[in-house]
Amino acid sequence: MNTLFSKLQFEKILDHVGEGVQVIDISGEIVFCNTFAAQLDNVCREEAIGKYILDIYPSLTEETSTILQVIKTKEPILNMQQTFLNYKGHKITTVNSSIPILDGEEILGVLEVSRDITEVKALSEKLVDLQERLYSNTGTSKKTREKGMAKYTTKDLIGNSEVMLKLKHRILKAGETQSPVIVFGETGTGKELVVQSIHNASQKKDKPFVAQNCAALPASLLESILFGTVKGSFTGAEDRAGLFELANGGTLFLDEVNSMPVELQAKLLRVLQEGYIRRVGDIRTRDVDVRVIAAMNIDPMEAVEKGNLRKDLFYRLNVVSIRVPHLAERKEDIQHLVKFFIQRFNYRLHKQVLGITDEIMDIFMNYDWPGNVRELEHIIEGAMNVMDGRFIEKDDLSYHLSINQYDYQIKNLKEDLDLKERLEKVEKQYIQDALTNSNGNITSAAKKLGIPRQTLQYKKLKYNL
Repeated sequence: MNTLFSKLQFEKILDHVGEGVQVIDISGEIVFCNTFAAQLDNVCREEAIGKYILDIYPSLTEETSTILQVIKTKEPILNMQQTFLNYKGHKITTVNSSIPILDGEEILGVLEVSRDITEVKALSEKLVDLQERLYSNTGTSKKTREKGMAKYTTKDLIGNSEVMLKLKHRILKAGETQSPVIVFGETGTGKELVVQSIHNASQKKDKPFVAQNCAALPASLLESILFGTVKGSFTGAEDRAGLFELANGGTLFLDEVNSMPVELQAKLLRVLQEGYIRRVGDIRTRDVDVRVIAAMNIDPMEAVEKGNLRKDLFYRLNVVSIRVPHLAERKEDIQHLVKFFIQRFNYRLHKQVLGITDEIMDIFMNYDWPGNVRELEHIIEGAMNVMDGRFIEKDDLSYHLSINQYDYQIKNLKEDLDLKERLEKVEKQYIQDALTNSNGNITSAAKKLGIPRQTLQYKKLKYNL
C-alpha cells in the first residue's frame, strides 16, 4: 500500500513538471508518461502506455530514435535536438535527454526528458528566413538602411556629458577597425544603440547587420541557428543557412554572449580564429567574413571569473572593449533626455507637453536610476499618459519612482529619527526599488541587492512590501 501511494505521489509530482517525462522498458514499450509528454505526443496517457515507441512516433526508426539507441548502447544521449511527427501527424521539435536505467550492467529501460521547442524553433527560423530575404538583394546602402535593423548612429546617442563624448569618440574609433568588440553595461543603458552605431560607423555599414540574443534559445537550437544545418544532421534537419552565412560581409551582433553554453563558445572562438564555419552535421567548411560584436550586462572579467565566459573567447573578443555608462554617471544629460522623450511621446500620444517642473528635475537629479535610460523613458511615458497639464508634476510620476528615494534622502533627514529608523527607511527603499526593477522576481531582486533569497523574503514580509 505504501509503495502504491509513493508511486501515485511521484506520478502526481511529475504531472506538474513543464517537460515531457517518459519511461520505456527494454522492449521499447512506454510504461509511464506524464501529462506534458502525452500532450506533446497528442495522445491520451492511456493510449500511450503499453504502446511500442515507434507506434507513437511513426516518423522515427530504430536508428533515429534516441530511446532505442540508448537501449542498444546503454549510453546516455543528452540534449539531442529532434524533429518528428507525433501520433496525430503533427510536426514537433524537442530537445531530448535519454538516460539508461541500469541494474548493475543490465539495462532495464530508459528515462527520457523532452523539452518542447517547436514554437521557439519556428519563430527563430522565421526570423532567419526574413533576414535571408532582406539581405539576399541589398542593392544600395539606402535600401539596406531602410530595410535593415541597424538604424542608429552616434547622433542618436543623447547627451553631451564628458563620459558620453568619450563614448561617441570610442564608437567612431571602433568603426574604423574590423576587429571584434565587446560592449558591456547595465540593463537599460543603450548597448544595442552603441552596437548599431559601431556598425554604421564602419565600412560594413551597407552590409548586413544580424542580431541574436544568446540567452533566448536552447544550446542545440542556438548552434543550428548560428551555423546552419544540413539535411540528416539530426532527425528532421533540413539544409538551412545560419546567421553567420547571412551576416557574411557585415556584422553579427551576439547579445548576452555570456549566456551562450561554454561548449558552443568554443565553436564561436574557432570561427573567429579561422574565418570559416561548418554547418551542423556537415563535413565541408564555408568561408565567412563577419565582424562579431558581443554584448553583456556585466563586466566581462566578472563573467570570466564566474565561468560564464571562456577566458580564451574573452581575449579574442576583447580586442576593442566599450563600457556604456550608467545614467547616474551622466546626470547632466538627464535634461536633454527628458526633452527628447517628451518630444517622442508628444508625437505618439498626440499631446503638447512642454516639459517638467523644477521640482521634478530636482527629484530626477537626486535619484540613482537603477533602470538607467530605459527607466527614465518609461517614467516620462507613464507621466504623460496620466497628466492633465502642460508640465509633468510630482503627482504624475509613477509609484515605482514615487520620489521615495528623494524624499527619504532629502526630506526625511529632517525627521526626528534615530540611526536604526533611518537605516531601515533606506533599506526598505532599496528593497522596494530592487523588487520593482525585477518585476517582483525575488531571485533577481536578491541578486541585485547581493543578499540571499531567504533574507529578501524575510525583509519583504518585515516591511510589508
